[in-house]
Amino acid sequence: MSMGEQTRFHPGDKVPNDGLYMEIGETGNSVETPAILDLKAGEEFPTCANQDRVWIRVPKKMR
Repeated sequence: MSMGEQTRFHPGDKVPNDGLYMEIGETGNSVETPAILDLKAGEEFPTCANQDRVWIRVPKKMR
């Protein structure tokens, strides 16, 4: 296991911090119409639009 903060989350993972999260491609590619959700710490990440996507926290510059 590596040290540091996890940046990609899968459906069912627990949300680490309150904030906006969006879907991206599993390889880091952006998606055409990503879901963006306001989630609270401790909630579970919902299912993505397809199985090849993961969740990331929306960068502050994009909020």
